[in-house]
Parts: sequence; structure tokens; C-alpha cells
Amino acid sequence: MIHLFNPLKIREVTFKNRLAVSPMCQYSSEDGFATDWHLVHLGSRAVGGAGLVFTEAAAVSPEGRISFADLGIWKDEHIEQLKRITQFIESHDSVPGIQLAHAGRKAGFNQPWNGNLYQKEDEGGWQPVAPGDIPFSETNSGMPHMLSVQEIQELKEKFKEAAVRSLKAGFKVIELHAAHGYLIHEFLSPLSNNRTDQYGGSFVNRIRFLLEVTEEIRAVWPVEYPLFVRISASDWTEGGWTIDDSVKLAGILERKGVDLIDCSSGGNIEGARIPVGPGYQVAFSERIRKEAGIQTGTVGMITEAFQAETILSTGQADLILMAREMLRDPYFPLRAARELGYADMKWPVQYQRAKN
Repeated sequence: MIHLFNPLKIREVTFKNRLAVSPMCQYSSEDGFATDWHLVHLGSRAVGGAGLVFTEAAAVSPEGRISFADLGIWKDEHIEQLKRITQFIESHDSVPGIQLAHAGRKAGFNQPWNGNLYQKEDEGGWQPVAPGDIPFSETNSGMPHMLSVQEIQELKEKFKEAAVRSLKAGFKVIELHAAHGYLIHEFLSPLSNNRTDQYGGSFVNRIRFLLEVTEEIRAVWPVEYPLFVRISASDWTEGGWTIDDSVKLAGILERKGVDLIDCSSGGNIEGARIPVGPGYQVAFSERIRKEAGIQTGTVGMITEAFQAETILSTGQADLILMAREMLRDPYFPLRAARELGYADMKWPVQYQRAKN
């Protein structure tokens, strides 16, 4: 058995293989709308053979964008262009997924190729919001507005509304972004959450917002469709969110109807020392999978077919999510099938002449 190309069924959705295109910001939207760039970018990865193709983080509100050029799903007008993309992805036997997100205190920046600089309100930016009043950076971020309890309730409704729009747009998987120092992760970590009410302080209070958003989404998301949650399994900083916290949280999320934990790390603390290297986050996925009893996906410098196959065959994860390698090679799944000797990989009919 070649594990990488063994289908994965979650609820009533079957992924033809265990390779997924991880959400990757493209900074190519205007007013949150998907464009031809998104169609070609995401469509190419479906043509390339990935079993699951995620959009970049789609903001549930305008102020929830990382940059003014981020994808959005905060209004019904966004649905039409997204539906065009999901239909194309499905036409190539891949499953379309969307990542719902709010950037929290890491909002209001310009694009990376323009310096990735925080933009003040008079420069076209906006004041970020967060669970606490702690800025992400002393030199390159805004002072966040601490959310009131009423504003938190309103944000939960925005996530719910975004899930409804996702269904109308044709997505079959939702991933809730609770990682990389964005809003939900900010609630989880004591390093970014200095609240003293029911949404701050204890572990139970800090995970409350994520659990409530999960419940809101599950209430409108079809029972036959999967719900993933991406987490940062560790802040890589003393006093912050830990892998022990992540294992505990994952077990709770499983009981709330979450089907898979997408295990990343970091992003919440500026200057955190992260020991980056090939497969450096796989251990998080393995531990959560074994101790919390939930399916996991793993990410982080996974670039080779045999590397991905080993992760799956040794039980360290159920799904491989790839980002940069999929940018370098949209047809990585086709190449991996050849390298692993998987003869049943279907190529697009238009590309058949290049198969051999």
C-alpha cells in the first residue's frame, strides 16, 4: 500500500489522496473578491492532482483581513466568484476547502512585496481588534482595541454567516484558523490574552471563544461535511501556549464535532525561536493524533514524496498539507505518484501525452 495515495474519507467526503494544498495568502484581492488569479492559482493545484485544495484565509469581516488585499467572505457578493473556483476544483476530482479567519491584532498590513508594513488609518489601514490590548509588535503593528463581550458575540455571528456563505459557494470543507497569532490564537495564548472576564485567565476561559465559534459553525455546516481547525501547537515561548494545551484542546474539539486538527506552530510572539527544519512540526501532529484520538494533518518543510509517505506510514498524521512546495511545483502529486510507483494516478486528459 502507498499511503500517500490511499483515499481518506471524513464524514461523507472522500479525498482521493492524502495531499492537500495548504492555505496561502495571495494578497491579490480587492474588497475581498476572488479574482482570475485565484482561479488559476487554486485551479492549477487541482489539475496537479491534490486531493484537497484550500483557499487562502478568507476574512469574516473587513477588519479581519491581514492586509487590504486579502480574500474575504463577509458579504454575499463574494459568493459568485468563489463558486466559479469551487466548481473548477471539483471538475478535476479535488475537494474545495475554505479557511475562515480573522487576523485580530495582526491586521492592517500592506503586501509582503511592499514591505509588510502596518498601515495607519490615514494610510488606508484600520485599528486592529484583539482579546487584549497587547500589540503584536512594538515597531510594526497597531495598538489593538480590546473587544467587548458584545463585540465578541458579534464576531461569532460573523463566523457563522461566513460558514453559510461557504456552503452556498460550493465548499465541502471548512478550516477554522486558530493559529499563527491571529484572532482565535490570540484568545488561546496567555501571552496575548490579558482579559479578566469569561474569555481570559484560565485555560477553560481562553478556549471559550474557539469552542463557541466551532459550535456556531457546526450548527449551520452540514453534518456530512468535515470541519478542520488549524492550531499553533506551541508558541515556542516560555509562558505561552504549549503542546500539552494543544492535546487537551484537541480532545475537546473532537467532542464538539471537529474532524481534523491541522497542526502548525508559532506566529503569536515576535522573535520566538523556532527550530525550523524538514518536518519540524510532525511531532506535534503525531502526539495530538495519538493522545487526543483525533485525525491530524501536518505541515512544515515537507518537500519530498518519500518524506510524506514515511510520515503517513508511521502513523504520525492522516493528511499532508503542503504550501511552499506546492508553489514551486503545482503538479507535486503527479510527480510524487511517479516517484513512489503509484501507477493508478489519473492525469488530466489534456496532459496525457506527458505522462510517460
